[in-house]
Amino acid sequence: MVTRMGNIRQWLHSLGFGQYADAFEQNAIEWRHLAKLDQAALKELGVLAMGHRMTLLKAIESLDDSAENGPRSGSATPNLQPSLAGDAERRQLTVMFCDLVGSTALSESMDPEEYREVLAAYQSSAKKAIEQYDGYIARYMGDGLLVYFGFPQAHEEDPERAVRAGLDIVESVSLLKPLEQLELQVRIGIATGLVVAGDIIGEGVSEERAVLGDTPNLAARLQGVASPNSVLIAESTRRLVEGRIELEPDDVRSLKGISEPVTAYLATGVKETTRFEAASADGFGPLLGRDEELAILLRRWELANADEGQVVLLGGEPGIGKSRLAEELRERIRADQHTLLRYQCSPYHVNSAFYPVIAQIERAAGFDRNDEESEKLDKLEAQFGDAAIEQGLLAALLSLPTDRYHTTELTPQKRKAETISILVKHLETLALKAPVLVILEDVHWIDHSTREFFDAVTDDVARLRVLVVITHRPEFESLWTVKGHVTQLMLSNLGSRDVNSLVRTVAGDTALPEEVVQQIHQKTDGIPLFVEELTKTVLESGLIGDNSGSSFKLEIPSTIQDSLVARLDRLGRAKEVAQIGATLGREFTYGLVAAVSQSSEETLREDLEQLEDSGLVLRRGTPPDASYTFKHALVRDAAYATMLREHRRELHRRVADSMLQQQLETIRVQPELLAHHLTEAGEIDAALEQWLLAGQLAFGRSAGLEAQAHLEKGKSLIAPLADDEHARRELEFCVALGPVYMTTKGAFAEETEQVY
Repeated sequence: MVTRMGNIRQWLHSLGFGQYADAFEQNAIEWRHLAKLDQAALKELGVLAMGHRMTLLKAIESLDDSAENGPRSGSATPNLQPSLAGDAERRQLTVMFCDLVGSTALSESMDPEEYREVLAAYQSSAKKAIEQYDGYIARYMGDGLLVYFGFPQAHEEDPERAVRAGLDIVESVSLLKPLEQLELQVRIGIATGLVVAGDIIGEGVSEERAVLGDTPNLAARLQGVASPNSVLIAESTRRLVEGRIELEPDDVRSLKGISEPVTAYLATGVKETTRFEAASADGFGPLLGRDEELAILLRRWELANADEGQVVLLGGEPGIGKSRLAEELRERIRADQHTLLRYQCSPYHVNSAFYPVIAQIERAAGFDRNDEESEKLDKLEAQFGDAAIEQGLLAALLSLPTDRYHTTELTPQKRKAETISILVKHLETLALKAPVLVILEDVHWIDHSTREFFDAVTDDVARLRVLVVITHRPEFESLWTVKGHVTQLMLSNLGSRDVNSLVRTVAGDTALPEEVVQQIHQKTDGIPLFVEELTKTVLESGLIGDNSGSSFKLEIPSTIQDSLVARLDRLGRAKEVAQIGATLGREFTYGLVAAVSQSSEETLREDLEQLEDSGLVLRRGTPPDASYTFKHALVRDAAYATMLREHRRELHRRVADSMLQQQLETIRVQPELLAHHLTEAGEIDAALEQWLLAGQLAFGRSAGLEAQAHLEKGKSLIAPLADDEHARRELEFCVALGPVYMTTKGAFAEETEQVY
């Protein structure tokens, strides 16, 4: 019988919830148990975020009633195998090639059965590291592995996940001893870039072709020139992990099959830093639009100084500025005598007990990677005092030897309770000496044990000189808010004035055209991280010139692309509806989506409901009279950008057909909408008619600039036409543009003279 657990692990990974796979496995959850899971059971399994529980329960509903064979065909759960050509997508992908050094010599010198054992040990070790970071092993190639990070399921920071996995593979494989006197070594190459994913061309083609583009080739070439036991990464990956990974420049290399010389970097370790510290390694600008929230934090700090401990839950979506606000609080109280304790939850360690606590203790105690175990124990004792570590519980927590202490046998639960008690008492001791600022970052990724520790802290803190600031995303559900000393702050988006100020700050001495600044504002919706990254992308493009404003096309920054696509991938089946909506624009109606979609009405309503529950779109009205708006323009752009050109053309063609059948009044009033979809569908003749009509209609309404834009768009499509048709169409548009240019540019403008 096929083992079920492996399938459930894959199923969780496909939903973007691979961090819960270990908990499901440890609790022996099988397919037949899924239908019986409810909110309480999922909480017990460690699924603390309400949004995650809702998504999982909806995915469970879509499984076959028996649940004995896993997801049924056509369910909302995406297929983990590379999809067929019709489902192929454009996406940013990080590719890893991992190869065992000297495998040919090993296979020649060893008995085949022994070599099989060696290979199995190596593959098992590598697989464990890859799965920890939600990588997907696309293919085993003898002693080599081809691994994707970002397909079939994207995650936040896929490049960092790939590099972390690579470093873990090097460490774990080097410790393997499958046979006496045998030391194994690996070479790893990693690259990031745009690919077509899921495109298998015909029967019998290698699975390697599931991803097409230069990125896999570059990763393979880097692996080929890497030194034994090293991780060599491309410049494209370096830009996305710098600040979080320790890097050393490598030689500029000419690689076979790569036309230009390649700059590569050695990844040597993970930097012990918080996500915010890594992102702001080059410093950060002034805090904008957060005066009220900062004032509340400062007032809570004053209360904490007066022995009225406080907890502030600082919420908001990714990139809204939660960590930046917490950092500003630190700056404002820098002159005050106080102690700072900073805990960083990690998406890679959701099931690692006390991970943020251990990392904080190691930083505070000043552990160095070269310290002997005895030195670390000395530092731990200096940090906590002899009494606090007498039982050896803290040493055990940090995986250090406990033989110098008087240890006692305790049950696991009692050991955890005693450890938490020691940590809370240490906080009390610190608070007696000076006020304490505790910052807990990204609590939506908190593990069970750390959650229990902070449950105890929030209960105890009201009588201490302590302010606890906890940052979280909207999906995090907290019971702490019912306490009187707990304040909930949700950060809103920045207004236009603050966005403009932030753009100018990031741009520095570069003067951006006003049209570009407005585009940045429209695309980012006041999310500070999006504003900063999109502005940097504009500056790095080198395309900004005196006349580039309105024609400049903003691309999605590579630094936030994984995060946006990850949110879309978690939609499963509903992602197709998001793509249809993106084809229609930032705003779309139920009626038009229903006309374009090939799903049943019941399925479509379920998918739109899931899209709404995910927080990616906002709904007005009730179907069939509902309309929807993408919450962020960049999410809409990401949904549209993932589609192949042919898929986009087909959807635009369907939209145009539906408009001609159902929305004749809309076409009469706004022919430019139909013109846009006909243009994107490649129906140039029909599009030209609508652009010309749109220009004439706008000019008749005294909307000169709009008329100019419509007519210029139509005129730009004429070039490929045959000579006779080209001349006829050009004359039509020049005749229409003449009086428009007279109005918008003047009678003696160069453009006016040219069209006449």
